[in-house]
Amino acid sequence: MNKKNVVILTGPTAVGKTALSIALAKALDTGIISADSMQVYKHMDIGSAKIMPEEMHGVEHALIDVYEPDEDFHVVQFQHDAKAAMERLWAQSRLPLVVGGTGFYIQALLYDIDFTMEDADHALREKYEKLASEQGPQALHEMLRAVDPQSAGDIHANNVKRVIRALEFYEKTKTPISEHNAEERAKQSPYGFAYFVLTDKRENLYARIDARVDAMMERGLLDEVKALREMGYTRDMVSMQGLGYKELLAYLDGECTLEEAIYVIKRDTRHFAKRQLTWFRRERDVIWVDKSAFDYDDEKILTYMLEEIEKRGLK
Repeated sequence: MNKKNVVILTGPTAVGKTALSIALAKALDTGIISADSMQVYKHMDIGSAKIMPEEMHGVEHALIDVYEPDEDFHVVQFQHDAKAAMERLWAQSRLPLVVGGTGFYIQALLYDIDFTMEDADHALREKYEKLASEQGPQALHEMLRAVDPQSAGDIHANNVKRVIRALEFYEKTKTPISEHNAEERAKQSPYGFAYFVLTDKRENLYARIDARVDAMMERGLLDEVKALREMGYTRDMVSMQGLGYKELLAYLDGECTLEEAIYVIKRDTRHFAKRQLTWFRRERDVIWVDKSAFDYDDEKILTYMLEEIEKRGLK
């Protein structure tokens, strides 16, 4: 049976995916599906480094500016929405291009990972939510570490919803959710694909991250966070735990100086980029695209990617 095809372009934050993705989409005459857990939210433009309409150059984008910051958006919703977007492109005989840095979302889509489980136990979920509220997210995270160290390593303590889901899964099945997910990851992809990971020398990447945070502040990130707070969005929302948002909310709440908040944003974004690269190194069948090996020439990179796509018979 012929598989449907898809192209993925990912890599760490600030590596330069956006400009390359537009050039690739134009070369393939296709649309882009965003695999970014922050750019999906409305009103969160600067801190998410969201592509703006004028930067799209006419390329159709799906999963940008779709949900309000207080709406529930998670990997299962991403799977559903991204599959629908892929179907629309396939119906037009176009090759879907998935672009973004949220590796977990990409993996879930590419390998069609099954996240279904028994109906949610609301009493159990409320118990964990109460624990998180009374003892803090770190205490809940330590509970997860005791039963599923792998998941605790993969899920940030502030992502309370995912921590609760992992604890709930363990309590109901007596199996760590990391084991379940590993079994799902071992499946073959139902798609024909080219999975590109754009990368760069660490010192260049870190310099780009620092420069981008400075540029975000100059563009008005602090005003964006103030506006979100005035709209009623609060620190306990998953969206507001995004890099740049939680740190500036801490500043606005008087917990640190603005200089300290900016320092933490830069430091934690560098750490995030490092975790992203670690994730992509664990993935199968990726095509590493080191910018330095192409003399930082986007035309050379684009030519190489198109050749790889052709070689795999995707086009």
